[in-house]
Amino acid sequence: MARGSALNRVDWGLVFLYLILVILGWLSIYASAYNETHPSILDFSQRYGQQLLWISATFVLATAILLIDRRFFYAFAYLIYGALLFVLLLVLFIGVAKHGARSWLDFGFFKIQPSEFAKFATALALARYMGRAQFQRHSIRDWMRVALIIGLPVGLILLQNDLGSAIVYSTFLLVCYREGMRGEVLLFLLFVAAIFIFELLFDKLYILLGLLTLTLLTYYFLQRQPKALLRLFAFQILSFGVAYVASRLLGWEWEWYVLSLFPAVLTIFYLFLQSFLQRLRSLWILGALLGFSLLCSFSVDYVFNNILDTHHQRRINDLLGIENDPLGWGYNVNQSMIAIGSGGLWGKGFLEGTQTKFNFVPEQSTDFIFCTVGEEWGFIGTSTVVILFLILLYRIIIVAERQKEPFHRIYGYAVASILFFHMTINLSMTIGLFPVVGIPLPFFSYGGSSLWAFTMLLFVLIKFDMDNK
Repeated sequence: MARGSALNRVDWGLVFLYLILVILGWLSIYASAYNETHPSILDFSQRYGQQLLWISATFVLATAILLIDRRFFYAFAYLIYGALLFVLLLVLFIGVAKHGARSWLDFGFFKIQPSEFAKFATALALARYMGRAQFQRHSIRDWMRVALIIGLPVGLILLQNDLGSAIVYSTFLLVCYREGMRGEVLLFLLFVAAIFIFELLFDKLYILLGLLTLTLLTYYFLQRQPKALLRLFAFQILSFGVAYVASRLLGWEWEWYVLSLFPAVLTIFYLFLQSFLQRLRSLWILGALLGFSLLCSFSVDYVFNNILDTHHQRRINDLLGIENDPLGWGYNVNQSMIAIGSGGLWGKGFLEGTQTKFNFVPEQSTDFIFCTVGEEWGFIGTSTVVILFLILLYRIIIVAERQKEPFHRIYGYAVASILFFHMTINLSMTIGLFPVVGIPLPFFSYGGSSLWAFTMLLFVLIKFDMDNK
């Protein structure tokens, strides 16, 4: 009876969706890596045969998770997190490099990428900390600790030169937002990202003028007084004129964007002074935002040229249209879009993809597995895969919302956020809407580390839901 009741508590809808996606992924790997001299799908010398071994191991892993007491994951959440941080640190010293990133541990007969499992560990630690009764949504100290939990693995992964895995952790911001983080924080981060993009596309002068204009509009919205707006605008014009005249008299040959810094800096001072005189906290915040925006704007060049690798720089430039190199850095995306577009409505048929068969698309069984789906199954096939992922995400959110314990609910949202981020960024990479950063498509891309990590993420949630019922 106990065994039967346990099976009845399993969310078989989630399990069924998981199996469908894993099987479709396996067939896609077979199509992308098909070798006429090794036609058997069970040939373990080929990637599709090796993936079958990883899939078989995930069934054992999933069963073991369902048999473990759910309290184990709560009790050892911090220990698991600490252990993964130690492994990430260990990778820096004994890890092997692959595609420019030192992020793999080589055990001879197989390799493991710890950064994939670190997402699972971070989700547990985050849920454990934010699920406490003592967690205060309005406490800066608590949010700083949340940022530290997310930031530690990000820092270690960046040291491994694995930008793709590092940016995945930004998806935990969605979890924080669900648990009470102010929406203004997300808007501010989106604003910073917009400044980064605009700084690459436009001259600094236009960025500064845009920031000053935005400040004027916001100032008017806060004050609702046309005279106050005119005073600030006149102050900006006057400060710019003084800076221009002084530069001419002193013989300084400054560029226009340097001259425009004067009204920007003095505007910040003006807002701080007004906030003090009128005791309006909103004006102080506006001045701080303008100052931080200026700092971000002038730090873009350093970040882009000194922190990002050359291949990331060129892929971003190619995406933004700054550079056009379809046979170089843009080759992967260009061939991927050709493959997906050539599939038409119904696709060319299973094992009939020419772009795939003749290896035009690099990494077509890992990061660019979706182009195989597009070429062989067409628009109908790609739409079906996307719909399956959306149903999976919707089901995970339903499961998360019905949990009685905050630890389980927060963990469920972390799972949904990670899968959503991976799916969105991977699909965007293959159709040229996002730079190529090496993010696998869950359950589809070849590789044991990602498949195991996604399986652990999903089935721990299923285990929580079993006990919740």
